[in-house]
Amino acid sequence: MSTLRVNNLQNTATTDGGISIDASGHVTVDDLQMPSAGPLSNRNKIINGDMRIDQRNSGAEANPAVDSTYYLDRWKTTSGAASKFKIGQNAGSVTPPAGFSNYLGCTSLSSYSVGATETFNVTQAIEGFNFADMQWGTSNAKTVTLSFWVRSSLTGTFGGAFRNSAVNRSYPFSYTISASNTWEQKTVTIAGDTTGTWIGSTNGIGVLIGFSLGSGSSRVGTAGAWAGTNYTGATGQTSVVGTNGATFYITGVQLEVGSVATPFEHRSYGDELALCQRYYQKYTSLAFRQYVANISRLDVPLAVVMRADPIVTSSGWFGAGLQTDGVSAYANAIRYDFQYSGGGTGVIDISAGSIILSAEL
Repeated sequence: MSTLRVNNLQNTATTDGGISIDASGHVTVDDLQMPSAGPLSNRNKIINGDMRIDQRNSGAEANPAVDSTYYLDRWKTTSGAASKFKIGQNAGSVTPPAGFSNYLGCTSLSSYSVGATETFNVTQAIEGFNFADMQWGTSNAKTVTLSFWVRSSLTGTFGGAFRNSAVNRSYPFSYTISASNTWEQKTVTIAGDTTGTWIGSTNGIGVLIGFSLGSGSSRVGTAGAWAGTNYTGATGQTSVVGTNGATFYITGVQLEVGSVATPFEHRSYGDELALCQRYYQKYTSLAFRQYVANISRLDVPLAVVMRADPIVTSSGWFGAGLQTDGVSAYANAIRYDFQYSGGGTGVIDISAGSIILSAEL
């Protein structure tokens, strides 16, 4: 017969293991906070929250232009002006917080005064299929909690925002960095939006979650309240791009249902990579033989089914004598139309090039 040991059951957390319940009814088991709602596993709505996967750049730093571009997997930067900051996995070579091996690092390249409508941020777009259960836009909208580890050379109030796909509903949030160049864990709890338009179970954008590096005067609003406009940060926040050489590092990002932040959910590397590959896949080593002479068609299955038919780019992947008539991609396969110039057969080898598939939100 198994025995359940209940130690020091009271309205305070345990200090020596066992089970406790606090004044709000939250349960702690062996000093680990249990979720206040939702499942024990697959809690985290964020993909690559520990910044392990970097298929595009393999840790190399990049300098964003005036655009919205993905760098680390699932993490997109928006830059209102070119060359104002650089970004990379483990940029700056600081020691991550305990339990983590990687982080996303940003460094300001100037002392830039952000224009009224400009935005500089790091954002993750969560797919509608993965966020529809939050029921935002209805009277049943669920409360969520965002937690993360952050480090900056600056101190003070920092900001970010939750936004819908149409960017006409937003919830600015703020948090405080108390000590410079020190990892601190932050928690933000957001009451779900009961109004506005939020997409349901589709492969579009369910919600945008952004951390601001600088937002103009028309892009910031009062923290802690839903607004019917496109805010990307909170009033009074610190501008990272406003100080030359300022750093901003982040990791351990988790979004879960409920009002309590639980310990970061560490998934296996293979599971995390597969989640990222739904949106982006890069092939740098692939070879197969054309057994039929002249013009042929070949479909190669993808590692995972992608969110949508991806945009495909390729370079340097045809062997001697092979000529491409077209390469396209679908959610579950790459399709090659090609011919061999000698009229015989040949080997397709992309070891010297790459094929990139993108189905990002």
